[in-house]
Amino acid sequence: MNAIGAFVNAAHCPLRLKIEADALTANWRWLAGLGGPAACGAAIKADGYGLGAREVAMHLVLAGCRDFFVSTWSEAERVLPWLGEAALSVLHGVSDDELRTALALRARPVLNTPAQVQRWRAEGQGRPCDVMIDSGFNRLGLSPGHLAEGILEGLAIETLMSHLASADEDVEMNGRQREMLVGVAANVGARRVSLANSAGICLGRDYHFDLTRPGIALYGGIPRPEAENHLRQVVRIEAQIVQRRRVGRGDPIGYNATFVADRDMELAILNIGYADGYLRAFSGAGRAVLGDAYGPVVGRISMDLTTICVDAAPHLAEGDWVEMDFNLPAASAQSGLSQYELLTLLGSRYDRIWF
Repeated sequence: MNAIGAFVNAAHCPLRLKIEADALTANWRWLAGLGGPAACGAAIKADGYGLGAREVAMHLVLAGCRDFFVSTWSEAERVLPWLGEAALSVLHGVSDDELRTALALRARPVLNTPAQVQRWRAEGQGRPCDVMIDSGFNRLGLSPGHLAEGILEGLAIETLMSHLASADEDVEMNGRQREMLVGVAANVGARRVSLANSAGICLGRDYHFDLTRPGIALYGGIPRPEAENHLRQVVRIEAQIVQRRRVGRGDPIGYNATFVADRDMELAILNIGYADGYLRAFSGAGRAVLGDAYGPVVGRISMDLTTICVDAAPHLAEGDWVEMDFNLPAASAQSGLSQYELLTLLGSRYDRIWF
């Protein structure tokens, strides 16, 4: 066990995530190299995309990451003690209810609205902030109309940023968003400019500016074809077998008998279900890794249980561990879920074991 260690519940847990620290840091280093002279940050919101923000942050700090991003101030409170001297930005800005917390922490708000700008100017005591520009996403950010009013004058802006809406596709919108940000940056006195998320990094140096902000690619997601064969799988799901059983031809399996055996079959009932983020979308589509073979999911996935065919693994027995096929691009194709959903839906019943 390394110095960061494994954080495991005292009681036995029949589910575990095995998270490879070297894969996480290798992915960050590849993205940092692809970004050239731009600093490479890390999005660790949603509890490190479901893997554990504290552990993700600690490993990436050791790898050299110095810019981190979370969504809320409650996330900032939990992760700041583990960042050392690295910077942290809070993407959703600062509300009246959050102002006291924001002033007590050293994280920077990413200001998104005129009200947030006014609040920080009045109460922020001259501290630095980041600013989000809406370059066409129509989600968060100040509009060009707001900027024409001189709303940012007097702010100590560390990073001026925007967010690409379709960086995973080759569309004209990418270029339009970039050009809008370039135009805004020419008239705003920010120390740095940032646009590229994971997919945006793959679009090339015109999108890198001073700081990139990868998320899904850190955790083994493939944002664009250019990243294939460069990013490593970070997390593996393992579940224990609750029961092994044999069914005959014509026997129904699972809720609503959506699967009926067309032959005699060996089954393993696994201690994992949709309450654990292994959603019904994997019913009849997901699979487990059985050495050199795969065991398909048969029947409908339950809240706490999943049934697989284990004809290819006669040695498996009650209490044995089985790895689910959770390579993110493959699991996304199986389930129809996005790679982001696959990670962030992972529940609290897993032991998260770093190695």
